[in-house]
Amino acid sequence: MDYEYIEIVGARENNLKNVSLKIPKKKITIFTGVSGSGKSSIVFETIAQEAGRQLNETYSKFVQGFMPKYSHPDVDSIANLSLAIIVEQKKIGGNSRSTLGTITDINPLIRLLFSRIGEPHIGPSNYFSFNDPNGMCKTCEGIGRIVTLDLNKALDKEKSLNEGAILLPGYKVGTWLWKMYASTGFFDCNKKIKDYSKEEYYKLVYWKPEKIKSSVVEGMNTTYMGLVERFMHQNIKTEFEKSQASQKKIAPFTTETKCNDCDGKRYNKKTLSTKIMGYTISDFTAMQVDELLALIQKIDTKSAKPIIQNLSERLSDLINIGLDYVSLDRETSTLSGGESQRVKMVKHLTSSLTDSIYIFDEPSIGLHPRDVHRLNELLIKLRDKGNTIIVVEHDPDVIKVADYIVDVGPKAGANGGRIVFEGSYVDLLKADTLTGQYLNKSLSIKSNPRKCNDYYETKKSSLHNLKNVSLKIPKGIFTVVTGVAGSGKSSLVNGVFAKEYKDAILISPTQTK
Repeated sequence: MDYEYIEIVGARENNLKNVSLKIPKKKITIFTGVSGSGKSSIVFETIAQEAGRQLNETYSKFVQGFMPKYSHPDVDSIANLSLAIIVEQKKIGGNSRSTLGTITDINPLIRLLFSRIGEPHIGPSNYFSFNDPNGMCKTCEGIGRIVTLDLNKALDKEKSLNEGAILLPGYKVGTWLWKMYASTGFFDCNKKIKDYSKEEYYKLVYWKPEKIKSSVVEGMNTTYMGLVERFMHQNIKTEFEKSQASQKKIAPFTTETKCNDCDGKRYNKKTLSTKIMGYTISDFTAMQVDELLALIQKIDTKSAKPIIQNLSERLSDLINIGLDYVSLDRETSTLSGGESQRVKMVKHLTSSLTDSIYIFDEPSIGLHPRDVHRLNELLIKLRDKGNTIIVVEHDPDVIKVADYIVDVGPKAGANGGRIVFEGSYVDLLKADTLTGQYLNKSLSIKSNPRKCNDYYETKKSSLHNLKNVSLKIPKGIFTVVTGVAGSGKSSLVNGVFAKEYKDAILISPTQTK
């Protein structure tokens, strides 16, 4: 048996026609072919599936019950598999506590740096975590945002209390909750809310809890608080929020705003009092990655050199894969599919695992042509650590970096499922396959584009990194929005245009609406 190859015998998943194949180990092998030719059936549903299944079987049945389920692929045999790590075109997801800094393990290094050389010294590294009680802002619990009452929906300022100005559920005129305000004597119940003085409005809306004589039950004391305080107390800061039915009921009256106590920075005041070169930890994570790298390289404290070296390597990896424009406080749920895959690649680069199989699903998607060479460098770097790299790809500039190419076809579906070429890129250019033929062709530029006088136009927006711009799309015409990764294309098209024009059909690698 040749242990230098992954050997597949008789693969028949989906449209595969009894495929047998030898894939060189510790090399970059790229699978090419038209969509539906069978590439993914070989790579994901045969190789990755069997590697996952065999790994699972090393655990006890009890542990297996908590793990992903892998069925036996339709194949006679697969030999010489290693641990398979699959890096797909899927968003990382995660909740509001998951950021680029936490997912790449860069934040722990920054926290360690602040605990070592930050002034004044306040404690160990966990004091600089927004996910730790010692570091988080207590008001927003480290989220940076709070859910609060949307007063535009909760109050009809054109009405008085007696006319039903309070629109919240349970506050109809004459109810107990309504009396908590109307019967206090604090307000003229026939006066429209829009005519309230600043003091009256504050008393109605924002007043902090205060003990008063009950205006509802004679002889009893009660706690008076403004509408916002009462709403938060009843619906947000209690077990009430855990009920889906309750959340649905209050959702129309809530809005998410930046936390006033930490100004959206997630950390408490004590944590933000510690600085390095005049910058807080929040300042560090809010910088673009390339700016942060330039800053930390100015730190010459001897005790911090090992941390700085490690930080520099990880930040450089993000820059080299074309993510120089992101900041470490960027929530992972806002990363695109392409950005997510590149972040996963960088994360794996710092792993000490070797002799593994890394499987990538079209890693060039979302990359500007300018950045493809950076992707290739990362693939090579992973290979040179002693790993086997398997890539499903269409981009000619990525295919060029392959040590070995497997072309699947000849066409798609029932007309695919066969190996039509194996070898080098140079030999593929000479091969009589669809991939070989089209690598030698180039599309002509359209010489007579359509003209249009009618447009869809959005309002100006500053969403994410947009600089107060609008989008003007001609009707009835094929329009392409281009620019380097991170320039704002998705923010402008998906985040602004698709939301303003509700009839727009959004089709992306991660979402269909």
